[in-house]
Amino acid sequence: MKPRPYPVSAQAAIKDPVLQAALANLQQRLGQGAAAGYQRFPEGPELRLKGHDIRLNAIDNLDILLEALADKIGQNGGHVHFAPDAQAAVDHCIAIARRHDVSMAVKGKSMLTEEIGLNPALEAAGIETVETDLGEYIVQLAGEAPSHIIAPAIHKSREAVGRLFRDKLGIPYTDDPPTLTLAARRALRKKFLQADMGISGCNLACAQTGHITTLSNEGNIRMATTLPRVHVAFMGMERIVADLADHDVLLRLLSMGAAAQDMAGYVSYIGGPAEKGRTDGPDAFHLIIVDNGRSRILADPDFREVLCCIRCGACLNMCPVYGKIGGHAYASAYSGPVGAVVTPLLTGINRASDLCLGESLCGACMPACPVNIDLPRMLLLLRAKLAEGDASWDVRVRSRAEQAAFTAWSYLIRNRFVYDLFLKGAAIGQRLLPGTPSMIRRLPFAGRGWTHGRDLKRLAARSFIQRYRNENERRSMK
Repeated sequence: MKPRPYPVSAQAAIKDPVLQAALANLQQRLGQGAAAGYQRFPEGPELRLKGHDIRLNAIDNLDILLEALADKIGQNGGHVHFAPDAQAAVDHCIAIARRHDVSMAVKGKSMLTEEIGLNPALEAAGIETVETDLGEYIVQLAGEAPSHIIAPAIHKSREAVGRLFRDKLGIPYTDDPPTLTLAARRALRKKFLQADMGISGCNLACAQTGHITTLSNEGNIRMATTLPRVHVAFMGMERIVADLADHDVLLRLLSMGAAAQDMAGYVSYIGGPAEKGRTDGPDAFHLIIVDNGRSRILADPDFREVLCCIRCGACLNMCPVYGKIGGHAYASAYSGPVGAVVTPLLTGINRASDLCLGESLCGACMPACPVNIDLPRMLLLLRAKLAEGDASWDVRVRSRAEQAAFTAWSYLIRNRFVYDLFLKGAAIGQRLLPGTPSMIRRLPFAGRGWTHGRDLKRLAARSFIQRYRNENERRSMK
């Protein structure tokens, strides 16, 4: 199904009382909780600045770190595959599945696999694919996409989940969360035991030790990565650090930013298949490192900072725009402020222009980010490219009429005489517009958007400059 346009989806979300209540609760609980948590670090909130430096250092040395990681994993008996784009990443996974006669795969939550469209590709290849994170499992049963990085089913009420489980799992209707959770657990345990392949994402990778790290609060990722005989992990090429000291800092920041926790419930370090004689762990371990547009971002000094993102969702939990429209309006694996920057860069700035234009630029995302990424700066840069065009990013001017209007406005405000004439003309013309003596209810043409949800104050009978001059004249006559 083709996603609805951003303005249409956003308006529908604003009118959804269940979603509004859920988003308000999420932002109050996690957003404010993370902000308070940063203050509790022994190093203080300045640890975020250290995390930013660690991430930038990793980004600056990606080639060296990725090579070291691949060598270490190879020494541990694992296999590393580099995928330049989404199709290559999917092809690697399908080839691995066919090599091992896989008919069913269980998955831990992974935004990267959402980005590359892995699930439908595996299903098309005849491989049953089951999400095992409870939220992801719910939206998969509903045939929907996740709406939050760490809370994929935040848009679902417990009553909706009860009806869904009744229809899909064949259980009696209930809206009791523990009962619903138990039903999902029973259904998923069978899948864990039947699965030939486990698929996970990668929260962080350490070049020094050659391991990847996964975090969860349900234990599902640990089940998916140890029970099946094959484990395939997907990792964005930027999700790496140099050594364990850097890894420790980012792990703490990630846990706090994501869920206002000192540490996630389950932290797993994985660097290869099970050792000989061990019963837990897969027979084969494959890490697929995905580019899919990240190299282009890396090459741009203005935008490479966004690769510092550790996908915690903290910016979503503070953003007033996300807090009203939710994740589905973004029609992307990545939503909120980071999605408004990343998605245009990965899929096309013109194609995803509504995302960066829809953000409020309030700046709340930056102090919320555990690694202090300056998302407002990059949102403004994207807007500038849409306004002026940019051949290096294949950006065309979004609106020639808007460009002409602002060019004319720039001329007006730099020419006092012309500006005064414009104000006099506007003061006369506004009498034709509907409203009250003090407010305009509706502007014509392109200006209708400004008055769609609010009235506009009419121009005063005398401008500030006129009043200032008159006041000076009055005082000089005394």
